[in-house]
Amino acid sequence: MKIVVIGGTGLIGSKTVAILRQRAEEVVAASPDTGVNTITGQGLKEVLAGAQVVIDLSNSPSFEDQAALKVFQTSGRNLLATEAAAGVGHHVALSIVGTDRTPEIGYFRAKLAQEKLIESSGIPYTIIRSTQFLEFLGGIADSGAQGNVIRISPALFQPIAADDVAAIVAEVALAPPRNGRIEIAGPERAPFNEFVARYLKAIGDPRQVVSDPEARYFGGRVADRALVPLGEARLGRIPFDDWLHRARPAEAHHHPSP
Repeated sequence: MKIVVIGGTGLIGSKTVAILRQRAEEVVAASPDTGVNTITGQGLKEVLAGAQVVIDLSNSPSFEDQAALKVFQTSGRNLLATEAAAGVGHHVALSIVGTDRTPEIGYFRAKLAQEKLIESSGIPYTIIRSTQFLEFLGGIADSGAQGNVIRISPALFQPIAADDVAAIVAEVALAPPRNGRIEIAGPERAPFNEFVARYLKAIGDPRQVVSDPEARYFGGRVADRALVPLGEARLGRIPFDDWLHRARPAEAHHHPSP
């Protein structure tokens, strides 16, 4: 079975590709670096020839509202049209828990638009909505920093390790399409500010984390349960403390991303 991973050289993509290759699947990691560009369409037809499954892990280089919307809509249309022509049998996409509950956040609106394109494409699909990745806690802290104080919302948070995300993405790609969504999250749920404070303490960052209900995330306020699954969710296996033990201090500074 030929599986094409769009965004296959990124954080989740590279881990997913490695897992699938262990299972002796024909896996192609596609990204602008490998000559495949979903925005311009360059290399898409060639890479999708003979593909049975496409995993879309593409991201927007900009988190600005309109830019992100344009990227996900253009990329989504190009990719889905080329998949339809190639006869792809399963489109797997990674989205975000709460995309439909946080209209203030432009990046989430862009992901929701991407989901709607997939649902109306006619291609069998599975959408995996994930909570935020633990790997981005450093970047999230930096984005809320004002001097030595970091203001973070006390909304509930249930972040997941990238290794867990990749394992689930690979499993979904090898299973039949659900023509629906699944939600995935980390094994622990706590206020957002507590996760950030624990992370900074673990890496020896002396900045103070302040719980602030008005603190913005990606430019929007977050309601108490906006970022966590409300119903059934598949939980990752890696506890926060285990991840911290393995991650520090290499993960200390990452760009914030969902």
